[in-house]
Amino acid sequence: MTHLLLSYGLVLLFGVVAMESAGIPLPGETALVAAAILATPQHHHYSIVTVIVVAACAAIVGDNIGYWAGRVGGRKLLQRWGLLRRYADRALPAGERFFEKHGGKTVFIGRFVAVLRVTAAWLAGITHMPWWRFFLWNAAGGIAWATLVGLVAYYFGRAAADAFGRYGLLGAAAVIVLAVLAFVALRVWNKRFETSS
Repeated sequence: MTHLLLSYGLVLLFGVVAMESAGIPLPGETALVAAAILATPQHHHYSIVTVIVVAACAAIVGDNIGYWAGRVGGRKLLQRWGLLRRYADRALPAGERFFEKHGGKTVFIGRFVAVLRVTAAWLAGITHMPWWRFFLWNAAGGIAWATLVGLVAYYFGRAAADAFGRYGLLGAAAVIVLAVLAFVALRVWNKRFETSS
């Protein structure tokens, strides 16, 4: 079973990240962290560059599927039931105005927030955000997310994985800040020790 997971791990990574991005609540970020840890020198099952490229491509493809699903069928779905239709009639005009002003930022930042990662593409499609604008912000967000999360997990391994699992991106950022501060403090202490000897 382990051999099977290692052999098809990148395919699994692509599938989980793409499906999460398309709107199915799956642990895409956890899959990326796990794949990045398997790319570390201790494990060396994958190349970290390959892991990042696979995750970024999956994020972009999945988000585009979600965007087009929202654009083509989202409004029809919202208009199907009375209570949902009444809510949509009130909320859609405000949503369209919001996505007109802040759609690009929302799509980019949404890549880093668990709930938005699953819904931002659908919302962009439902509100008819222009596809080219969505695609540019989505690609930038997908590449930045895959690179940041992949490299954090690769370089900070188990601590980053635990932080991501428990506290999300902010927890991982705290781990990085603490590691950098410890490194700087150690360098300063070594310099003082060298000058005093």
